[in-house]
Amino acid sequence: MKTSNRVHQLGSGVFFRNDQRKETYRQKVFIGNAPDLIDLSLGSTDLAPPQVAVDAIADALTSDFSSSYCLHSATRPFREAVAAWCYRRFGVAVDPERQVQLLIGSQEGTAHLPLAVLDPRDPALILDPSYPSHRGGLVLADADIHSLQLFPEEGWHPCLERISSSQWDQLKLFMFGFPHNPTAQVGDQSWLDEAMQRAVTHKVVVAHDNPYVDLALEGEAPTLLRSKGWEEWGVEFFSLSKAYCMGGFRLGFAVGAESLISAIRQVKGVIDFNQSYALQQGAIVAMDQAADWPRRICNVYRQRRDRTLKELAALGWRIPMPSMALYLWLPLPQWASDLDLNDEGFAAELLDQTGVAITPGSGFGDGGAQWLRLALVRPLDELVQAVDRMSGWWDEHC
Repeated sequence: MKTSNRVHQLGSGVFFRNDQRKETYRQKVFIGNAPDLIDLSLGSTDLAPPQVAVDAIADALTSDFSSSYCLHSATRPFREAVAAWCYRRFGVAVDPERQVQLLIGSQEGTAHLPLAVLDPRDPALILDPSYPSHRGGLVLADADIHSLQLFPEEGWHPCLERISSSQWDQLKLFMFGFPHNPTAQVGDQSWLDEAMQRAVTHKVVVAHDNPYVDLALEGEAPTLLRSKGWEEWGVEFFSLSKAYCMGGFRLGFAVGAESLISAIRQVKGVIDFNQSYALQQGAIVAMDQAADWPRRICNVYRQRRDRTLKELAALGWRIPMPSMALYLWLPLPQWASDLDLNDEGFAAELLDQTGVAITPGSGFGDGGAQWLRLALVRPLDELVQAVDRMSGWWDEHC
């Protein structure tokens, strides 16, 4: 049967391809021909959520309505908790009814927003490299996708001057996010301020994907909520997946202009329902009673970052210092290029030969080609073991 052109444009996705390779490797482990997989390819942490959040979920599961469908009106306690968090965290007052929307993870926001604000062939801008769902949401909306490439020699700074004034006039949506996945750079508040200023001038919707706002290891993470103009043209997506280690619970939210929140809500209303009341209770308690959790896990990630960088440097691998927790952004070694190995081929061979899974950078766009992303999502001893496995394979090629 013929499938749609948009499905063809979506492609298989880097995480799907990696998953297939990992499954093939697991079969080797199963028959005893390979060591256990060390999976550093996903930002899915080994760290546990706050116990108070888990307890709140467990307690709420016994309520009569925790297994019922949850419509929008029942999410008000969650939205009020988000508004309180925004004020504590950023000093910004938001209206829980008009400016907050519960999401099934921030990815739902990046997928549904284009459907809500774009007509087919409307121009939209993303960064290159960027998280795959940014492009994916635009493909599903049949948008005319434009990319702003980031460069390592510029510190992965989005140079908005490369977009002409006439191009800004044509744009309908700019989707981006700092702290930045995959380059693991925190970014700067001035970058968001500049984007918001252009949005107001040229009447462009700015969508800022910010699930890592609490995971800055160096400096202060930027937020669109501190940029003038967000209440008219901006929307920001947040998540409890990273900073509160609750990825599998799929708890996120949007804060933004009333018209944009209303449009997202309308799309969501015909596509899905909301998460269980019990999961929402866990999120409410996490934001209210475990405000120090991100700081605590940042200390863990800082130790993992520093030790893993030291071990990789011993191989001769020179890697930029990430200012954000969770990831290392690794340049493809010169010897790999000399052997005509691109980033995807390097990741595939590394997995096959050592059992260490990382993510090819080209899965985040052409600007990520010749780079690789390693997630610091295993205990320190496993990260050291992963580099130790790499060393013999590395030495064979150098």
